[in-house]
Amino acid sequence: MSTRRSRRTSCAEPTLKEENVTSLATRLLAACSLALAAVSAAHAQQPWPSKPVRVVVAFPPGGIVDTVARQLQPRLQAALGQPVIIDNRGGAGGTVGSAEVAKAAPDGHTLLMVFDSYATYPLVYPKLSFDIAKDLQPVTQIASNPLVLVVNPKVPANDFKSFVGLLKNKPGQFNYASVGPGSSNHLTAELFKAQTGTFVTHIPYRGGGPAQQDLLGGQVEMMFLSAVLAQPHVKAGKLRALAQTGAQRVSAYADTPTVAESGYRDFQVNSWVGLLAPTGTPRSVVDRLQAEVRKIVTDPAFDQRLREQGLTGIASTPEQFASALRTEQDKWTRLVRERNLSLE
Repeated sequence: MSTRRSRRTSCAEPTLKEENVTSLATRLLAACSLALAAVSAAHAQQPWPSKPVRVVVAFPPGGIVDTVARQLQPRLQAALGQPVIIDNRGGAGGTVGSAEVAKAAPDGHTLLMVFDSYATYPLVYPKLSFDIAKDLQPVTQIASNPLVLVVNPKVPANDFKSFVGLLKNKPGQFNYASVGPGSSNHLTAELFKAQTGTFVTHIPYRGGGPAQQDLLGGQVEMMFLSAVLAQPHVKAGKLRALAQTGAQRVSAYADTPTVAESGYRDFQVNSWVGLLAPTGTPRSVVDRLQAEVRKIVTDPAFDQRLREQGLTGIASTPEQFASALRTEQDKWTRLVRERNLSLE
């Protein structure tokens, strides 16, 4: 008998109180799980945008990126039903603003607008605090425009072929301006030199303003300048346009031949403006943004406004934009290596 009692008392049978506590804990855990699921579902179903959308323009006011952003802003704001705030965050060639967006929450409420120099960031800034391939995702390439080879009117050449001949006859006696090493002005000029077999000295500036001022003043003779920025100076006769770098002529420069028309068929460069978002932004948000930009860019009135400035609307898909970025990165990386260019 004593052995049986000891066996029964040694068994850890739960008491009624313990059973009640366990049952209560289970119910509480289940309730918490349901509550969390409800919160997650509500968050997932929350419409986008649920607050103002900030578009970080990675350059100071007045440039091509800022111009396109501010033309797009009122229409995009109306389409999204929330304020769209343009926030200029210039510095270090656009990397300051880009880094800020790369670290932002991927909820579609902070976006980045850049131009073609974005593709060369890894070449120019090897110590970037972010990875353009991993931390930012393409949304859409909004618009593009060719660069225009412009010269000071004092240069004794009225067309592309005669200018190339002049440079070949006087190697090293002419200078070209850029907004800095690795910029589209710089790399396009180096591509020009490689394909034409000419030698022109590179004069880098800290920004487009000083570069254009010296070009207008004759301190430098040539520059590959954005079609948008060159237009008022060409119209005023302060600069002479010799060629444009796109695959075909844009209407704003209908009388200016392309470099390809002048005998260099493989020469094609376009400056562009694009929209990106932090990696991890929901695909539904990315698709909505791309669709709204496409509606705006393909609107006849907006399209006409772009064309008058020398711009061509694109509104590409995220995949098309990503592919274009890879192509440009490969192209410029190859040029830098072949020409042994210093980008510092």
